[in-house]
Amino acid sequence: MGEALKLPIIDLSSPDRFSTADSIRQACIEYGFFYLVNHGVEEEILGRIFDESRKFFSLPLEHKMSLVRKEHRGYTPLYAENLDPSSPSKGDSKESFYIGPLEGTHSNLNQWPSEEVLPSWRSTMGLFYKKVLYAGSRLIHLIALALKLDEDFFEKVGALDIPTAFLRLIHYPGELDSSGEEIYGASAHSDYGMITLLATDGVPGLQAWFS
Repeated sequence: MGEALKLPIIDLSSPDRFSTADSIRQACIEYGFFYLVNHGVEEEILGRIFDESRKFFSLPLEHKMSLVRKEHRGYTPLYAENLDPSSPSKGDSKESFYIGPLEGTHSNLNQWPSEEVLPSWRSTMGLFYKKVLYAGSRLIHLIALALKLDEDFFEKVGALDIPTAFLRLIHYPGELDSSGEEIYGASAHSDYGMITLLATDGVPGLQAWFS
């Protein structure tokens, strides 16, 4: 295993937007990843998100399967995805739950656990989604500057007219009996979309490959 890298830290609250944009540009050229701080999503909300996520994934499988993923919304069980088509693995050892845009034409496609079972789940996810969407919008403006474009470039070309940001909760159960088969929590892959904002609970495991 290669030596762990110390990734750059980007302060989203810095008043010097051009300097921040330059830092983002350098981080993307050198690493493709960076830490984002002072993004406006409070630690208390992050704690609630992880708590509600744990509650959902602790539910009986029958209940979770009643919300099985449709139209990229809802629950995905263990081994249902294999992010690396070339891998002989039976699938990735993770569960996930997708939440799409909360407003607009397709907002009714979202699936939600029963309020009788998880009374605070939907409101917590909705609050978190909106805060992260706002942080992402601010970051995209800085990315435009990092590309030496106008700050509102992506708005002007219509790239943000219908934002399709997804909130994805993921649960990795840890080591499973795989009878010697090679199993990954998430197989090697490149993310889709413009940016990925990843929040973790501090448990290590993510690996990035730089070629």
